Amino acid sequence: MITAIANAIFQRVIQDYHVYDEIDHPINNPYEANSLEHLLYLKCWIDTAQWHMEDIVRNPNIDPTEGLYWKRRIDKQNQVRTDTVEYIDNYYLTKYADIIPAPTARINTESPAWAIDRLSILALKIFHMQEETLRKDVDEVHIATCQQKLDVLLEQRTDLSTSIDELLEDIEAGNKYMKAYRQMKMYNDPSLNPILYGTKK
Repeated sequence: MITAIANAIFQRVIQDYHVYDEIDHPINNPYEANSLEHLLYLKCWIDTAQWHMEDIVRNPNIDPTEGLYWKRRIDKQNQVRTDTVEYIDNYYLTKYADIIPAPTARINTESPAWAIDRLSILALKIFHMQEETLRKDVDEVHIATCQQKLDVLLEQRTDLSTSIDELLEDIEAGNKYMKAYRQMKMYNDPSLNPILYGTKK
């Protein structure tokens, strides 16, 4: 099952990142460059770095100039994240290119890669919520509340993992088919964002 592999990789990434806990620490991706595992590791590393950028920019005392710097970095990182998701979808489009869908086949609400994207973010939520349950500087109410949230997140990961595996099984069997709609983000494109091409709308 792909999600067993993905979840293990995501946990490894988060552990690897927190060895140094530095946003700009170089990625040491251990997987073969053209493999799905390589893409999954890269995807979660991008998410992990962006998670910590989001923490920084929410500091209420941040200098506005520094805040703008991090906001722009987050925008760039989000574009890289989107591109990586689309690379993962390309992997599946190639893998299933010869599958002929059944006449009754239906499309899913999201592509496999965007579902895997949610699984990566969920791994980060689980890691950081678990960290909250281990804090020594908070009261028991905080610990109990975070533990309840952690339990829900763990259940959510189980359900999402099952759904992704079933989706891929259905695609392989021809019971569902996939399309990959590119995100076509406009705010980073100088030809599509009115502020960037100079005409306010």
